[in-house]
Parts: sequence; C-alpha cells; structure tokens
Amino acid sequence: MHRHLLAAGAAIALTIPAYAFADDHVDALAAQADHALEHDMIAWDFTEGVTTEIGPRQAGTDDEARGRAWAIDWLNANGFANVADEPFQMQTWVRGEERAFVTGRFAQPMHITALGNTASTGPEGIEAEVVYFPFFADLLDAPEGSLEGKIAFISHDMRATQDGSGYGFAGPARWTGPSIAASKGAIATVIRSIGTENHRMPHTGGTTFAEGVVATPAGALTNPDADNLERMFERANGEPITMRLVLTPRWLGETTSGNVVGEVVGRDPSLPPVLLACHLDSWDLGTGAIDDGAGCGIIAAAARHVAEAGQPLRTIRVLFAGAEETGLWGSRAYSEAHIDEPMAVGIESDFGADRIWRFESNFRETNPELHARLARSVARFGVADSTIVARGGADLNIVRDQGGAIIDLQQDGTDYFELHHTPDDTLDKVDPEALRQNVAVWTQVVGILANEAGPISGAE
Repeated sequence: MHRHLLAAGAAIALTIPAYAFADDHVDALAAQADHALEHDMIAWDFTEGVTTEIGPRQAGTDDEARGRAWAIDWLNANGFANVADEPFQMQTWVRGEERAFVTGRFAQPMHITALGNTASTGPEGIEAEVVYFPFFADLLDAPEGSLEGKIAFISHDMRATQDGSGYGFAGPARWTGPSIAASKGAIATVIRSIGTENHRMPHTGGTTFAEGVVATPAGALTNPDADNLERMFERANGEPITMRLVLTPRWLGETTSGNVVGEVVGRDPSLPPVLLACHLDSWDLGTGAIDDGAGCGIIAAAARHVAEAGQPLRTIRVLFAGAEETGLWGSRAYSEAHIDEPMAVGIESDFGADRIWRFESNFRETNPELHARLARSVARFGVADSTIVARGGADLNIVRDQGGAIIDLQQDGTDYFELHHTPDDTLDKVDPEALRQNVAVWTQVVGILANEAGPISGAE
C-alpha cells in the first residue's frame, strides 16, 4: 500500500474523542490488536517506504539525514503530534575498498568487509603471515608481542538460537578481538563473520579499540571463506599462510545525526509517557529492512492502533534513534537531553521482524499485578510469560539511566543472524504475517500501559 494512501485516513483516526479507560475501552483495545493481527498495513507501509525510497542509512551520512527527513514526513502524514528532529554531533566512519587474498601456496581471493571504526591499510594494502585462533579465548591466551607484524584470524563460530544468546558468545570476537590482537602486535585482524548462515556474504558491525591501543585494519570474512581458511591451516602442516588485505575506510570527522520523535498525546500530560524505541540508521551493506526499519514500523503502527481505540491516558512517544549501529550515539544523546523528563516505561523493537514469543519485564516483583495482566493479554498471540528480567534495547539508555520500567517483547531470533549486518538485509526477508503479529502484540501491551493510571514500575 502506498504510504500516502494509508495516511489519508490517519488524521481522522487520531481524532477519536477521549473517554475513560472503562470496559468498553479495554474491549476496543483488544479488538484493535486483533484487527492488526489480520489487517495491519502500517508497519509494512513504513518498512517498504523507507527501504524503497531511502535504502541504506549509514550513521552520520547524507543517507541517514534523508532517512530522518522521510520519517518526519511519514509521522506527520500519519497524524503524529510534536514531530521533531533532535540533532546531535558524532564522529563518522565510512567504508572504502575491501579486498582480501590468500597468497602463496593456496592463493585465492576471499570475500571480506571492514568492521566499523577500524583503520585503513592504505590503497597499496598490507601482506603478512596469518596466525589462526580457533576461539576468542585462544587469542586472549596468546603471549604479549607474539603477533608482532602478523595478521590475526579469529574463527570462533556462532550458532543459531531463538533468543539470540549465540550473539553474546560469538560477539566478543568482533567487539574487542581486533583491539586485543593489536595490543599483542598484530598489524591487522580478520574474523569469521558474526552470523549463522553459509552464504558468501560478510557481516559488518562495529568494533572498539581500548584506550592506548592504536586502531588497526580489521574485517569480517564470510563463513564459507572462514571455513576455507581453516581448511588451509589443516593442510599447511605448519607452513605459514599469508594474506594480502586492502581495506580503506576513512573518518569524515564530526557530522550531524539526529533522533526523530513523535507523539500520540495523552489525556493527562502530567503522567510520564510510554516510550517506544527503534533505530532509524542502518549499516550500508543492505537496506536496513530487518535492522531496524521493521522495528520503527512496528512501534509506529502500535501507537497508531492504540490511538484508534481512543485517546490514551498517557502520551505515547516514539523514538526513532539515530546512529545506533556505530556506538549508540542517539541513545546517549536522547538521555542527555531528556534525563529530567521521567519516562513511565520503555520498550524497543530491534531484533528483526519475526514473531514475538516471550514477554519479559523488570517489574514482575515490584508490580506483579500489572506484569501478570500484560502477560495474560498477549497469550492469545502465542506469547509466553517469563521470569527473565527485561534489560531493554540499545536505544533505551534514558530509561535505564532513570532506573525505570522496561519491557522486552522478545522476537524469534533463530534466523535473525543470517541477515544481520549483511547485504541480505532487504525487504523481501520481512514476513508480512509475522510483522502483523508483532504489531498486534505491541498494540495490546502499549494500549494497557498507556492507559495505566497507577505506577508502572511499582515505584513511579
């Protein structure tokens, strides 16, 4: 559906008269959530629009700025109030040429992509012996100075899990591996992509270098290329394997990013708002459909549906955070700018677009009645209750900084890391039926929260 056609009825939908959160309103919210399960097109409209009309939205670039302007137009067209772009400054990194070649005995090209915040090899590239570390722990155990003048290869493969916990196991190879290798003398690092598929597509993502460690070139090989490199080491019988790398990312210096915000205004502005978050930026390899265009579509659709059931008691604020991928710049900037504005509760959608299967909160003990009521409300959508304490998504810094209430609506992540940070993060990977289930669950949960007169965390 074209977004302008969808928006034509939006202003009318958001002007439904206010009324008390009585039984008929409870029924209206449930009916709205059920309707979304079968018929919602708002989330698809946003996701299709931003990926088609904008595409990749690398943090701090002109493409991200175009995405913010597009999102502002979309929110205005869909009846949101107080829509704004809240700018902030950031240091911006962009990729350049990316090539890798095994040289010598097993000479052949490999597919690689640079990791965010890494250094350039220079256009002439570098060539050196490769030192193989099957696991991240092996790199930690390497003696100081043992990698002098060499390229570290960290394999450390990732396994698919429904809750995404495999990322926590494999992620350190990317998050800190290049820094550790550099501290031990490596002139560059290559890692196995932090992903679960076997396509010849590398997974990018950010890395950080510890204070006092000079940044070095670092890139992620595709899983098939990492497998191939492992086999080369098996055949080498102790003979050195060498690699030539050409990675030419660069820093643009300080540029402008921003957070896009909009609201469904509640009947009682004295009550802290319900904060719904996603991030609008994406890595540049794909079009940011799964990470995180769909998430922004989901939260905006939920806010719209709640409004269509009647003006909520509390204001619902949507936060399309900027520059999440390269270091949570937007999340930190939003918290700094609004830390004195209490938030009632924060929820984020940033784990793709597959079905929600588990409900978590951080107030199960402090407000057990509300936790139980929310959990019961989404059981009909196939969502299970949990005793796990919610920690919140990356863009909810403000709620964590305030010690506030957090909910996690956990999506099925079994296939998420097949697409995460790859060229394959495109619209065709979004299942419209699963997307609607997300919207239905979010509509139900946000509707209850936005009409809760009492404290949500138990200590508001």
